[in-house]
Formats: sequence, C-alpha cells, structure tokens
Amino acid sequence: MQLLFLGTLALFVGVTVAVPAQEKRVHLKPDLSDHVHDDAHGYQYDHEAFLGKEEAKTFDQLSPEESKGRLGKIVDRIDTDKDGFISHAELHHWIKHRQRRYIEENVDKHWKEYDQNKDGKIGWIEYKNTTYGYYMDAEFDDVDDKASYKAMLTRDERRFKSADRDGDGVATREEFTAFLHPEEFDHMRDIVIQETIEDIDKNGDGKIDLREYIGDMFTPENGENEPDWVTTEKKHFSEFRDMNKDGFLDASEVSHWILPGEVDHADNEALHLIHETDKDNDDKITKKEILANWNMFVGSQATNYGEDLTKRHDEL
Repeated sequence: MQLLFLGTLALFVGVTVAVPAQEKRVHLKPDLSDHVHDDAHGYQYDHEAFLGKEEAKTFDQLSPEESKGRLGKIVDRIDTDKDGFISHAELHHWIKHRQRRYIEENVDKHWKEYDQNKDGKIGWIEYKNTTYGYYMDAEFDDVDDKASYKAMLTRDERRFKSADRDGDGVATREEFTAFLHPEEFDHMRDIVIQETIEDIDKNGDGKIDLREYIGDMFTPENGENEPDWVTTEKKHFSEFRDMNKDGFLDASEVSHWILPGEVDHADNEALHLIHETDKDNDDKITKKEILANWNMFVGSQATNYGEDLTKRHDEL
C-alpha cells in the first residue's frame, strides 16, 4: 500500500535536493492573481481573486448576459445569512474559499479513501488501518526501514491529535483538512514548526545549526564548488534567521523563518471590492450594486476583448 505523501515526504532522508530554503521550507500563501492589480488597465486581478483562476477563464468565454446571470447566482451563495446584503466578512470568506479550492480537491480525494464506514467522519483508527494496516499486521518485520515507518506512524498520530480539536479521536472534514494541510491553520503552527525541526535536526538536540540548515538544501558532490545561493543562505542564517545570535535556530526562530507574517490578500480584496461598489457608503453591498458593477467581479467575451484592446493601445 502506498503511504500518504505527507508522512513520507518528511522522512525521505536519503534524498537531497539542491533547492534554496525559501522555496522548500517557507510556507508563503500565493497572491490571488498573477496579474497586476491596476483597475485602470482592467479587472483581471479582481476576476481571478473573486472566482479563482480557472473559473475566471470560463467566464471570459461567456456572453455579458450569461456572465451577469451566473454572477447573480454566486451573490446568492455568498449571502449566507440571507439578509440581502454582502458583508465584508461574507465576501472575505468567499474569496478565501475560492483560493483554497486546490486544498479542498485534495481533501476530497483522500476523504473517499479514508472514510471507510461512510459516516462523514474519519477516525484515527480508520486512517491508521488504511495507511499502515499491512505494515501493522506484519509488525513492520518485512519492511526494510522499520524505524522510519514507525516514526511516520507516531508523527501522523501526533498530527491527527492536534487537528482533532475536540479530542474525540474522530476528524470532521475541517479537522481532516487541518491534518492534511496544517500550514493553513493557526492552531497547527506548532506542529508545522516541530516537524520542520525534526526533519532538519540530525543530531537530535532540538535545534538547527548552520551545517544542518545548509545540509537540508545542499550536499556537494566530490569536487563540486559551492553555488552562490548557498553562500547567500549562510549569510541569511547568521544575519537574519539566527535572531539571538547563538548559532542555532530554536522553535521561535524557525517559526519566523517558515511561517512569516503575511498580508491577508483576500481581506484586502474584499475591502477593495466593497469600496468600489458600495455607492451608499454603508460598508456592505447589495446584489443590485454588484450587478451594476458586474464587470469588476467577473469577465465576459466583451470585457476580455476590451482589455485586449487596451493592452494593444498601451503597447503602441
């Protein structure tokens, strides 16, 4: 049986990939769109932020009437309390939901595999038996690296218990999402930090020294010169990462490194859309106000063509 990737990823200690730490360990949330946020030259950023990148492409192929019709149905979904207004909180939640679709699709895939009794929840026993059942029956005797598999089981159980907020041994969908994607949840920060330290800390002292830090990213072949980015990372370790200058990264310093404070792009976009659409300045928007400014929220064949003309004009 193929083990879930989250356990194996951290324990493939025999494989070294020469990837700078910024790309390998740091959990940065991507921006809402690859487009520049400049309403004077079109609303492509807003479309992708509001709909998600793939759905925005679909709307670009619709007629204006079809786009407005679908937008109206989306507005009804966003208005969760059915009071006829879209609040900042409702719009913020919607944008975050659209941007997390890849996570939800991943959870959907694993949910079907692990919810063995189809009760809409996943117990630790269900997960353990599905993932490790074969190895448990044999007590790991026929596994080449028994220690690694036992460590993976212990690590998964610890993570599951952290995600299981009510401690009943059973994960709801939200709890299972936190188990699969702990970097997305504030209450799972300590687990992400602990697992990162365990991955990199080879001497088991609970800290990360410079050799371990660089070794996680790069192991030179015989006679190979050190790349410039490795020299840069050594400098980053001593000047920025090691904040107390004791030669090690402790849990607090690892937290600042891999989970940096970020701007909430979804919150900023919700504020922006309300500011541009809220004509009576009551800090919430109606379906009528949204549909009156529909081309800011969604695209169509017409708006897509108009933005192409603007681009060509700018190029000229």
